[in-house]
Order: sequence, then C-alpha cells, then structure tokens
Amino acid sequence: MPTTTPQKNSSSPQSEPIPAPTFEVEDELRASGARVVAGVDEVGRGAWAGPLLVCAAVPGEGQPPAGLTDSKRLTPKRRRELAAQIEPWVADHAFGWSEATEIDEVGMTEALHRAARRALEALEPRPDAVILDGRHDFIGRPWRVRTQVKGDLTCVSVAAAAILAKVRRDALMAELAEEHPGYGFERAAGYPSPVHRANLAEHGPTPQHRMSWSYLDDLPRWSHLRRVRAAPGGQIPLL
Repeated sequence: MPTTTPQKNSSSPQSEPIPAPTFEVEDELRASGARVVAGVDEVGRGAWAGPLLVCAAVPGEGQPPAGLTDSKRLTPKRRRELAAQIEPWVADHAFGWSEATEIDEVGMTEALHRAARRALEALEPRPDAVILDGRHDFIGRPWRVRTQVKGDLTCVSVAAAAILAKVRRDALMAELAEEHPGYGFERAAGYPSPVHRANLAEHGPTPQHRMSWSYLDDLPRWSHLRRVRAAPGGQIPLL
C-alpha cells in the first residue's frame, strides 16, 4: 500500500496528505512485456533564458528514497537532498539538453523531441517503455510511450526524473548567473521574475536568452533583436 507524505499548508492545518508516487504504471507496463521502463520529465520549458533539460530515469531495486514527490512541492534544499539519494538508487539516468539557440531554430515541440531522445538514447540498456509526464507525446516512435498526467506526482520513475532534472538545471543556471549577473538566474532559473524583467529592460538579453520568444515585443529598446523563426518549408510566417 502506498505511503503518504503530509502536505504543509499554513492556512489549512487539516489539509489532506499528498499520496506518494507508486510503481502502479511501471508494473502495468512490465506486465505487458516491458522489461525496462524509464520515467521522463522536462524542466525549463517556460523559461525565458537557459536550456531546456529532459531527464530519463530507470528505477532501481527496492523502495525509492522516502519523500519522493512532485519536485515543485519541495524546497530547493530538499530537492538537492533527494537528488543525492536518487542518483545511487536509480538503475540508470541520463540528461538531454536543448540550448536556447536550438529552441529558437526549431521551436519548443521539436526541441522537446530532440532533448528527450538524447536522454533516452544515453540510457543503458535501452528502455522498452517510457512514462512521459503530461498529455502530449513529444517523443514518438519507435519509443513506446505512455503519457501520464501528473506523472511526477503519481509515478516513481517520473518523480525521480523530475527531481534530478530540476536540481541539475538549477545548478547550471546558478553557474550562468556568475557569467550574467543581475538577471536572477541563481534564484528564478531563467523564468520571468521581477528582477529578471527589470534587468532585461535595462540591459537587454544575454546569449542565454531565447530570442524568438514574444517577451521581446514588450521591450521597446530590444524588440528589434527578436528572431523570427521560419515555418516548416523555410517560409517566414506572416501572422
């Protein structure tokens, strides 16, 4: 029977506990013939700066680290603590990256596709099935993909991948903050925080910024830098 982890809520001390992720979906896929099942999750999709990162993780033997849950429900310190326990527990894990320049060139859907495949292809052995967080399968054939809404909250393999991805990307963004101080990368990881917005308006984008995104339209001094991505076939969209 799955264990539960109490949810902290100062306004509602009697809030219901958060169910811990289980192996239910993994076991279902194994019962249908998949020997190796990997969980996949991404981080950085909505950021204005920095790369997109996808992690693929194959669960290890025995019980996962206690406290495993949706990475967004954890403090940065707790995420780092869990990541340090997850790394030796998983049978294997790998990261796939898509840099800002690639996102500008091919768009987010294709960037997700490429980054996920890079992560999966780095796993040994190759997974027979993949549990992907969310509704949309951006991986595709030949991978056998099972999409799972709130997979990072319900599936052990996806929760592990989500925490590893978040901790790894946050560490990279903290490094990039040293190269590009003032944008708050070390705190908001490239997402549009007030500090990030203010520094963008004053100093403009860095080489880590996604230059095809519409936020540049709201920056009069820098809107001319926005890159228009060609549609399939090489045509520049008119609308």
